[in-house]
Amino acid sequence: MIRQQTNPLDQDGLDIMFRSNLHFCVRIFFIAVVALCLPWATLSSRAQTDASSEQESELLDLLRSEAAAAEKAIACKKLAIYGSDAAVPELAKLLPDPQLSSWARIPLEVIPGDAPDKALRTAAETLDGKLLVGVINSISFRRDAQAVDLLITKLEDADLEVASAAAVALGNIGDASAIQALQHSLSHASDNLRSPLAEGCVLAAERLHQSGDANAAADLYDLVRTSKVPQQRLIEATRGAILARNQDGIPLLFEAFRSTDKEMFQLALSTVREFPGSQVDQELAAELKRTTPERAALIVQAMADRPETVSLPDVLQAAETGDKRVRLSAMEALQRIGDNSCLATLLKIATDKDADLASAAQESIAVLPGERVDQEIRQALSISKDSQRIVLLKLIGERRIDAVDDVIQSLGSPAPSERHAAFFALGETVALPKLSVLIAQAVRPSYPDDAAVAQQALQTACVRMPDREACAAELAAALKKAPATAKTMLLETVAAVGGQTALDTLATAANSADSQLQDDGSRLLGTWNNLAAAPVLLELAKSAPEEKYRVRALRGYLGLARKFSMPDQQRAEMCQNAFDLTRRTSERKLALEVLKIHPSAAGLEMAVQAMKLPELKTDATTAVVTISQGLKGVDLQQLLLDAGLEKVQLEIVKAEYGAGSQLRDVTNVLRQQNVGLPLIALSGPYNASFGGDPAPGVAKQLRIRYRINGKNAEASFAENSPILLPTPE
Repeated sequence: MIRQQTNPLDQDGLDIMFRSNLHFCVRIFFIAVVALCLPWATLSSRAQTDASSEQESELLDLLRSEAAAAEKAIACKKLAIYGSDAAVPELAKLLPDPQLSSWARIPLEVIPGDAPDKALRTAAETLDGKLLVGVINSISFRRDAQAVDLLITKLEDADLEVASAAAVALGNIGDASAIQALQHSLSHASDNLRSPLAEGCVLAAERLHQSGDANAAADLYDLVRTSKVPQQRLIEATRGAILARNQDGIPLLFEAFRSTDKEMFQLALSTVREFPGSQVDQELAAELKRTTPERAALIVQAMADRPETVSLPDVLQAAETGDKRVRLSAMEALQRIGDNSCLATLLKIATDKDADLASAAQESIAVLPGERVDQEIRQALSISKDSQRIVLLKLIGERRIDAVDDVIQSLGSPAPSERHAAFFALGETVALPKLSVLIAQAVRPSYPDDAAVAQQALQTACVRMPDREACAAELAAALKKAPATAKTMLLETVAAVGGQTALDTLATAANSADSQLQDDGSRLLGTWNNLAAAPVLLELAKSAPEEKYRVRALRGYLGLARKFSMPDQQRAEMCQNAFDLTRRTSERKLALEVLKIHPSAAGLEMAVQAMKLPELKTDATTAVVTISQGLKGVDLQQLLLDAGLEKVQLEIVKAEYGAGSQLRDVTNVLRQQNVGLPLIALSGPYNASFGGDPAPGVAKQLRIRYRINGKNAEASFAENSPILLPTPE
């Protein structure tokens, strides 16, 4: 929507700004939306046509009525879809209206035919000030050539905003008469009108260029460039002059590159990215050697943004030698335009003593496209040594090149850095048939300081295996023979792999006679991330040899009930299973928490039953209240009475809600909800029930002083918590 204001009728100052490119683009966007709607609103069938005509008639009747201005504004918007020539007279009547003029112009800009143009021209002859600016903007949008003579007279208007709007409108129309008027006016205009006149010339030149008259466009751009105009207009005209001249614009383009003005240099950078042909690429390469390092680094990026014609050898040369800033920029550019011809040079830089240069080179090689690059890296590894070999190993891992046999040879290197690079590469590339190599090193590393690296590589390899069941089976087989020091690592890797085989392996470990396996297996089962573990955890909670493992399994089982989506009845059954398996109050409270988080009728029934247990009465009652709030049609008071909650003599002494000094007295609200139970059941969230938020954005509390059966007590409740008042001793 064009008008970005709270009051849709407050247009003061809008049209003055509307002549800017931004507002013009917004206007175009709105009309484009309308244009998309038109086919829908004016389908070819007679029925659709009649419906549109009826809509238009109703809207026009509204405009003729004494309806509020806001209603008429909405009718104007709708006429942009349903309006025809028949709507023009009524819309024209609104153009002098300060409240509705801008809204009337919306449909006038899109209704086809000569009638809207005539109405706008007529209005332009009688209006002034902001209303006239708006009408001129609409004439500009419609590019009404018959308005040129009228607009030329407005160039002399004493109101600068009117004259400015006329200048831009003449540029948008851009016929011979309009251009001639703009040229003449620019040559002798006052300083404050020169910018909009120059803008009009630039707009007209763009139309000439688009229509194929590049020479006339270049002349008009040059007129602006050689006039005393603001920097922004100079930049717009220079860009146009370069592109209009095509290849003959190269000298002017590089004049901008060499300008000491930063904005002109930025113009050159942006313009060269859209400049046609390959000749300019050679000029860019030459400019690299002449300009400052700061500018050369930016020019390299511009070269890379011309991938079809870029001179790759020149960018590669810039990466190889010279100023560090330029080299880093060139290597970043090679990530987009490089190929296998860059590999040798980049490999050499990848071992540079300068860490920044070495890292940049490695990053570039990692993303060079093509199988040819992979082949050359494999070949280079077979003959490389020392620091370059380490780089190649890392690249094999990053590019996931199949070179496992060559990489395995580096596991025997006396250099830790080479071995560790090889482990990284294997973690990213090894397939299932060679996974045993990594397993062996992770379980019994050849070098003690390889243990952590080998184990990380093993886990990386395992979690990316496409056949996770086969992978888990191989790990399970290794577990049987592994020393105690490696069993935890293997089980953790099995858990990371996932799948049924992994789950069975963890279950076996948790039920074994080995205390370490019991501990690891039950711990990892408790973190399993899908419901497949539920039966395993339930069985473990029944049969684990030690209570701490049974408790851990039960907590993991309830964790699954808490985290995952499932039918309400299934969740309630899982919580009931937990209740039946333990007499521990802590785990039973966890089950009630699950039921509170996922309210259901089945969960409510279970919570009501739990109220009968003295040690759970308070928590279960809170759960009943919370669950009831999430369900419809529950008579909470009667439910609690039926569950055995006793009536009390409750008196609310004082109640305040808020935070810090921002407190609201809510005593009367709570008193109205007093039904003789140690419970206050609000109809909604605290803020809604208490008349608003007393402390926005801050955690709030409800503090209550009360008496139950004549005994004083106090209680505090976090925002939106159930209000269950503890009975004083």
